Amino acid sequence: MGMSVGSSGGGGGRRGRRGGRKAPMSEINVTPLVDVMLVLLIIFMVAAPMMTVGVPLNLPKTGAKALNSETQPITVSIKADGSVFIQETQIPVDEIGAKLAAIATTGYTERIHVRGDGEAPYGVIADVMARMQAAGYTNVGLITEQKTN
Repeated sequence: MGMSVGSSGGGGGRRGRRGGRKAPMSEINVTPLVDVMLVLLIIFMVAAPMMTVGVPLNLPKTGAKALNSETQPITVSIKADGSVFIQETQIPVDEIGAKLAAIATTGYTERIHVRGDGEAPYGVIADVMARMQAAGYTNVGLITEQKTN
């Protein structure tokens, strides 16, 4: 009965590599890149609707509920110093009717939202709304922020 001592060729010996070093991996792992891109996509999808109107105002706070709307209305903003903006473009007050006529896609039934700063003179806001009404626009609403109790 003879027994052999040593490696039998099929077992757990190391062959082909010295010292147990691994060869460098030449593939790029794209999983972390995809994860980061999906997180950025979600962040931008959430943040994009909040950046619709770029004129910074301190809107007055009321108890009115938010409006549900499918289409974007024309936004007229009035800053505290009395300057008037349509969307993000500053305009003179006496040109408001002509500018709205150029922008309105549905004619005189176009929805127009007026955003008046809480510190803006009431006379300027009333003048802007009177000029819009004189130009024929009747679907005008005032935008405020909701009060928090």
